[in-house]
Order: sequence, then structure tokens, then C-alpha cells
Amino acid sequence: MSLLPRLLAALLIAAPGIALPGIASAEKLVIPDPNYASGRATAFAVKAIIEEALGLEVETVPLTAVPVVWEAMSRGTGEVDIWTETWLPNQQAPKTKYVDEDKTVTLSEKSFEAVQGYCVPRAAAEKHNIRSVFDLSNPEVAALFDTNGDGKGEIWIGPQGWLSTNTETIRARDYGFAEFFELQSTDEAVATAGLDAAVKADRPWIGYCYGPHQNFVLYDLVLLEEPKHDPAAFVMVQPEDDPDWQAKSKVASAWPDTRVYISWSANIAERNPALNTLLGNIQLSADDVNVWSLAIIQGTDPAEAVKPWVEEHAAEIAAWAAQ
Repeated sequence: MSLLPRLLAALLIAAPGIALPGIASAEKLVIPDPNYASGRATAFAVKAIIEEALGLEVETVPLTAVPVVWEAMSRGTGEVDIWTETWLPNQQAPKTKYVDEDKTVTLSEKSFEAVQGYCVPRAAAEKHNIRSVFDLSNPEVAALFDTNGDGKGEIWIGPQGWLSTNTETIRARDYGFAEFFELQSTDEAVATAGLDAAVKADRPWIGYCYGPHQNFVLYDLVLLEEPKHDPAAFVMVQPEDDPDWQAKSKVASAWPDTRVYISWSANIAERNPALNTLLGNIQLSADDVNVWSLAIIQGTDPAEAVKPWVEEHAAEIAAWAAQ
């Protein structure tokens, strides 16, 4: 063995927790695997990109609640290293705390565009002339979405643990239709099953929706019209920030422009500078995420869904790691 390899080997043995620049670290990285297709798509795409570019071992773990992910990532102890579903402004509160103030999390400058609002299958919207969120405050319209005969419609506002679910609770109240609907907060798979059954039975369905998402293609969903985003009418206080969050929140306009970012533990810059560089250069697109999401929902393993893209973009990925 020549002198340089012996020196490097000695350094790695003496300090196994230190990643040398340009050398793949032996540590295992952790990325949450959300329980929705587009989130699984971004998680497995970033996993594959890291493995392709740097040869690091990346483990995916089931997603808990978004605030828990941020807390774990901020500790920098390997519980969660990278979060590929940093939706802004939905996650503005933890972003402000951990990125801007504590500086324990790094947010990429690169992102892709997303949309969110309330969706109805196009056929139902046209059949019943449902165009706007304000149509929902009409008891006769709300009754169209009543499947259990209790006199209230049902609307899905998102699962527990999503910060957007809290926001949708307030928006339903401030748009004036909460009193006519049961606000359902269930796992997304349950909501999608209900949507699928409604479309097949030619019944109306309504719920919170976001894109990129395969359901826009599968069920031809349309977003209801809303007032243009107004910062003065979009004041959201999260429960972890104030126990009186509902009284102090006011949300009566559309979401602001929404984008999806990658974020990661700030100490990765010291733990593995090459990985830090790569993460800062990864650029995903909504179109690619839509393709991966559709494949996943149709039964393709997430790792296999992203594999062709990673192979086709090997040169670009290598450039991301080298910059």
C-alpha cells in the first residue's frame, strides 16, 4: 500500500464519524418516506440520486408528523437527515425556526412549483355548476356531498400531522362553509378510496388537493375558484405556537404561490461536504414527480419508478455532485 492510501485509511479508522471531502462516508442517511405517492416519489428520487452520485447508503423510514421531522432533522444526530417534502408556505413556521433563526437546518435554493386548494371531479363540477368555494356555503350544494344522511356534506381537509390540515380547518371556517360540512381528517389513502368510489358511482366528491399529484390525471379534478391570495387575509398560527391558534388565525384567501424544496440537517456541511454540495444542486420538476407518482399509485415500487430517470440523467447528476 502506498503512503497516501495508508494515511487515509488511518484517518478513517481513527475518526470513523468524520467524512473527508470527496470520500463517501460510511454513515447511513435517513429520509422520511411519506404515505402519499408524490412524497414517496421525491424521497426515492433523492435517495437514488445520492446513491448514484456518491455511493452513500440511504435508508427511508415511515413519516410521522411533519413537526417531528423538522425537530429530528434540526438535531443533526441522524434520526432524519433529509426532508424532500418541504412545502412552503405550508411549513413556514418550522422553516422560520430551524432555518432562519436556529440555523440547524439548511433549505435548498432550488424548488419546483406546486398547487393546492379544493378539488371536485370535473364531471360533478359541471353537472351541478360548482365553480367557487363560496358555492359550498349554500346548504343545497353542501347536501350534494352528504353520503351518510346526517344533513351535512363531507369534505376531506387532509390527514392529521400535516400543517396544511390546520390551515384548511381555518379556511373552511372563514370561507363560511364549515357549518354545512363535516371536516374529515383521515389518511390520504382513505380519502382517495372515497374519491374513487364517488367517481365510479357518478357522485360528487370534494376535498383538499395538491399537486403534483396523480389524482389530477386519474380523476380529472378541477380546482375551485378562490379569492386571490391576500397576506392580510392569510394569517395562520399553528397549534404548537399558540394554544389559542384558532382564534388568532384568519385565512380567507387562496394559498400564496407554493413551492416544494429539499431541506437537510445543517451539520451535513461538516459531516459530508460533497453531500451538502449535491443536495444544494438537485433540481426536480413537477412534471417528473407526476410521472413517478402515477407509476407508484399503479403499483410500481418507488425505487423502480425513479430508476429510469436517474439512469437517463447520470451525467447531470454527476455535475450536481461536482459543482
